[in-house]
Amino acid sequence: MSTSAHPDPSFSWGLKELVPAVLLSLCFLVGVPGNVAVIILKPNWQNLSKQTQYLMMNLALSDLLCLITLPLWIYTMLFSWTLGTVTCKIVGYFVYCSLYNSLLTVTALSFQRHMQVVHQQRRRQFKKRLLVLMWLTSMLLSIPDFVFRQVKHPNCRPIYASSGQQVAVLLAESFVGFSSFTVIVCSYISLNRKLNQSVFFNNVSTSRLVTSIIVTFSFLWMPYYSMTQG
Repeated sequence: MSTSAHPDPSFSWGLKELVPAVLLSLCFLVGVPGNVAVIILKPNWQNLSKQTQYLMMNLALSDLLCLITLPLWIYTMLFSWTLGTVTCKIVGYFVYCSLYNSLLTVTALSFQRHMQVVHQQRRRQFKKRLLVLMWLTSMLLSIPDFVFRQVKHPNCRPIYASSGQQVAVLLAESFVGFSSFTVIVCSYISLNRKLNQSVFFNNVSTSRLVTSIIVTFSFLWMPYYSMTQG
């Protein structure tokens, strides 16, 4: 029987494989317990508005859903993808949905915090259907990845028929990322100006909490996104 379809049992790992695998392992070991703790314990949430609590919970859930796929990507980096094309598409789509939802949630957190502090809209009723809308939007934005993602030994990654397709998808993804980043930056520039003018503002710790979450997410999202591209 021919064994050409099976991967070589001997593997030689270099820094190109080991460094991303170690980084993603650390993200998994820290991120999963951390997000579970946020969901269960809800630390310091007594200072957060109901709107912020819903968004924070949604962010923790979407991050957790993304993080639980890390062992698959780590295994693929060290060995190869062995679960077939259908699973490759489903897992990739699942990851993209989670990433986009996290990005939209961080954007909503920034804008909502801006409206509360700068425009004093503290009593505006939060509509839970906004969360549903964000997930639906994330699902729609993830369709291109589902369509183009294939198994090309040893990776599970998007494969484009032409450079035009690749450019179109990258431009669409860049537009979403740039638009969200613009909203986040503008919201917090305006927010910081307002806080600097309000010496007696009594909820600085809450703003610092939300700001640290947004900055950390923005800093760490792009490396993971790049790795899932294969």
